[in-house]
Amino acid sequence: MKKTIRDFDFTGKTALVRCDFNVPLDADGRITDDTRIVGALPTLRYLIEHDAKVIIMSHLGRPNGEAKAEFSLAPVAADLSRQLGCPVWFESVPGVLDDGVRAKAASLEPGEVMLLENTRFRKEEDAKDKTVQEPFAKDLASLADVFVQDAFGTAHRHHASTAGIAGYIPAVMGLLVEKELKYLGEALEDPKRPLLAILGGAKVADKILVIESLISKVDVLLIGGGMAYTFLKAQGCSIGKSILDADGLTLAGSLIAKAAEAGVKLLLPTDVVTAAAFDNDAPSSVYDVIPPAGIPDDRMGLDIGPDTTAVFVNEISKA
Repeated sequence: MKKTIRDFDFTGKTALVRCDFNVPLDADGRITDDTRIVGALPTLRYLIEHDAKVIIMSHLGRPNGEAKAEFSLAPVAADLSRQLGCPVWFESVPGVLDDGVRAKAASLEPGEVMLLENTRFRKEEDAKDKTVQEPFAKDLASLADVFVQDAFGTAHRHHASTAGIAGYIPAVMGLLVEKELKYLGEALEDPKRPLLAILGGAKVADKILVIESLISKVDVLLIGGGMAYTFLKAQGCSIGKSILDADGLTLAGSLIAKAAEAGVKLLLPTDVVTAAAFDNDAPSSVYDVIPPAGIPDDRMGLDIGPDTTAVFVNEISKA
């Protein structure tokens, strides 16, 4: 049994909490959906109520190892402070950690909270070479007594702020991860039929083990998000400038074949909302993606279209 925050005495201890605050922002930097922040509140409130000194980490978007203002966690700090009903110390430090941040972390009192800047401002965060990651992971771990993993959506990634830290200080699950694992375990061990799974994300390779496992358990598999375009490309569809996991094309083709072999209904988008650029203000239009139709070369798929939405909703309502 994996340990949770209920198994640790946080009195006077510093907890370094990995949350998933990768929230959508509008052109003015305002949060348009705070679901992920709300999901982290039970863990953070538990830690505050149990006299922990709380340091929070998260990524936001894909700044690719550079400090970019549009990916700052400043809006998250403000919203988090409002929802927790207490101050959340935050300073936008391009390198995430500096002497000022370390000094603030060391001076926290029980029940106080601080948020670090976007961990992906550092190229070491998601470097493929683990020896490049290690110094950053070690530096982060030095701030605290215990690591709390509460970012279910990124827990599978071997990044400095996830698996990396766990190599240096004790690690426990947060309440959100505990809840997700409980529901997932129950759904897979004793599912009610038909069992339907929805998968998104961008890279097929990141989800390969999950997809292979699901194919042996589910009746219906809906694939959306950026990953869908790799599967569509593997089926010979024209996807224009849509995101493509080129390394995952062969995997996608083999997974389609495995699903058919297992009698699993694997559903992909048949129409998508497209634009010429990934921009809220870019004019959008809907295109069918099934040959001979397809996404024009100068456009990218950004969301499922109305026909796909109707099919997906229908399948979900039957599950």
